[in-house]
Amino acid sequence: MKALSATISEAKNVGIWIRVSTEDQARGESPEHHLARARAYATAKGWTVKEVYDLAGVSGKSVMENPEAKRMLADIRRHHITALIFSKLARLARNTRELLDFADIFRSCGADMVSLQETIDTSTPAGRLFFTMIAAMAQWEREEIADRVKASISIRAKLGKPLGGPSPYGYRWQDKKLVLEPREAPIRLRAYELFAEHRRKGAVARLLNDAGYRTRIGAKWSDVAVGRVIRCPSAKGTYYLNRTRKTGSWTWEEKPEDEWGAIPVEPIVSEALWNQCDMILEEQQKKERRPGRRPVQLFAGLAFCSCGQKMYVKANSPKYVCKKCLTKIPVVDLEAIFHDELKVYFAAPERIAKHLAEANQNLTEKENLLHNHRNEIQKLREEMTRTHRLYLDGQVTSQGFGQFYKPAEERLNQLLAELPKLEAEIDHMKVNNLSAEEVVTEAEALYANWPKLPVENKRRIVESIVERITIGKDEIDITLAYLPSSEDMVKTQQALPHR
Repeated sequence: MKALSATISEAKNVGIWIRVSTEDQARGESPEHHLARARAYATAKGWTVKEVYDLAGVSGKSVMENPEAKRMLADIRRHHITALIFSKLARLARNTRELLDFADIFRSCGADMVSLQETIDTSTPAGRLFFTMIAAMAQWEREEIADRVKASISIRAKLGKPLGGPSPYGYRWQDKKLVLEPREAPIRLRAYELFAEHRRKGAVARLLNDAGYRTRIGAKWSDVAVGRVIRCPSAKGTYYLNRTRKTGSWTWEEKPEDEWGAIPVEPIVSEALWNQCDMILEEQQKKERRPGRRPVQLFAGLAFCSCGQKMYVKANSPKYVCKKCLTKIPVVDLEAIFHDELKVYFAAPERIAKHLAEANQNLTEKENLLHNHRNEIQKLREEMTRTHRLYLDGQVTSQGFGQFYKPAEERLNQLLAELPKLEAEIDHMKVNNLSAEEVVTEAEALYANWPKLPVENKRRIVESIVERITIGKDEIDITLAYLPSSEDMVKTQQALPHR
């Protein structure tokens, strides 16, 4: 296997996101300070700042609909900018759902997110890997919670307990039971009679509308609404709970039958009429069915035969195949080999720690310099305050006050101007020196839960860390993208402009 070395960041156009909380401003961190720090970071990376998105005073509870947020997303989608720099994740959005939505949009547009405080920069191999692992584990945890909720719903459904939600057309909830709704039940009966006669949902909708009938919300009937009403088995005397799940804005799918629950209700139509209409719908649906989406293959586009040709999984085939020389490997075998490689890749904290040791030392020296810089600013401010008090008390003349205060003020402004640049240098070093402990911890959790992750999440991780898989007759070579070594990171730092 081969290691990828870190390189100086490619030039790109970026935007800066400024949203400073009242707590930050109380600590003296003004929007101007955050802007200067972000600009300095962009300069250190060799990037060009194209846009600044100012959300000063805007709450972080929900920002997606803010005009500045919309402008930023539009710039991302049209590739006007290819990265966004912000002080920390909480300044981008406090709402977790919105934060994940932002991340999905950036990923789909091929744009990078740069959080200075959390030292996440997805333009670097380490940043992409770390962010991908966190996102994958977070989604897995959300799905685990969702599974527990679904299990609770299934139990309630099997016991015949109401799960909430609207009642089917022709019925209403009363004392936690479904009873006939006198205004709707006759209309639903008429819909079945018309459909059995005309065999067209559109024709039924037109005839109901012409007769002056409307849906529960007062809208005109459509073929979709007619089909939904006719398909529901509540009309023949049984209302099923927990039967379907939503898969899109207008699409649904049926759950496994063992998850359903049932409530007996007073029928609106005979079982014979319901079955007749249902059979007509089944026949029509068979004509409209199309082949489903092909399954996602983890290594599509990354698996190569030793002859140089890409290997693909054909429809209804369990193997990756080279069309040229017919080299084959079962899908399950290749994933098992890759899982073993993950253990080697992730289970070496000593190696990662050794690679980062030198960079950690450089980072410590820079942080000490920053600490002294801030102390010097505080000391100078205190001296200027004392001089001002002496002047007000008449113990210093105007000439003496000016001789001291003006040079001190000039030096203070110089120190303040240098502060965000120094902070940006440290941000840059932290991003390129992602904590070995954090990476290893997240990686170990990822390796342990790999079999449980959805295939879409596995594919994202594969894309983040796999460079190429070469499959020969007797051996398989998996080229992975390793974290940059300390030597590479020091070279990158030395190549940057000195201040």
